[in-house]
Amino acid sequence: MKWSFFLFTFVLLSTLLPDPFPVEKAAVIVNVQTNEMAIIEANRISDVFPVASGKKGEETPLGEFTVLVKAKQPYYRKKNIAGGDKRNPLGSRWIGFDANGTNGRTYGLHGTNQPHSIGYHASLGCVRLENTSVEYVYERVEIGSKVIVVKETKSFAALGKQYKLLK
Repeated sequence: MKWSFFLFTFVLLSTLLPDPFPVEKAAVIVNVQTNEMAIIEANRISDVFPVASGKKGEETPLGEFTVLVKAKQPYYRKKNIAGGDKRNPLGSRWIGFDANGTNGRTYGLHGTNQPHSIGYHASLGCVRLENTSVEYVYERVEIGSKVIVVKETKSFAALGKQYKLLK
């Protein structure tokens, strides 16, 4: 009986107290000025990738966002193309964020079937990465991770400090 009371108390307290070893979620900064994206994790810039961002008239929204949706082999609704189909412009992964109140379904980080577009303003507002790059990013960000989209001349280190992602 004593053990069950102890176990119940321990479980109850562990749900009420903060995690003593919190793991920070990776964050992403996209700079549409340079068409580059940085992953920030463990208080450092861990990786930088070339990206494609929105073309004129379809610009990638700027601001601070949150990852709301993650999908492997995403379905492309606009043209009814199944995930995994070589015609699918979303590539192998979708990481949707809440730009313009879209609940992670319209704007996101995603792969591409057009790798030649990377480095340019070529998308319909999303951020395109090569499939191997987006697969790497997909494993590091979580639902709730921050996505910061800017148009700046500042370095990723300066941006990370500005947005309190780096110390």
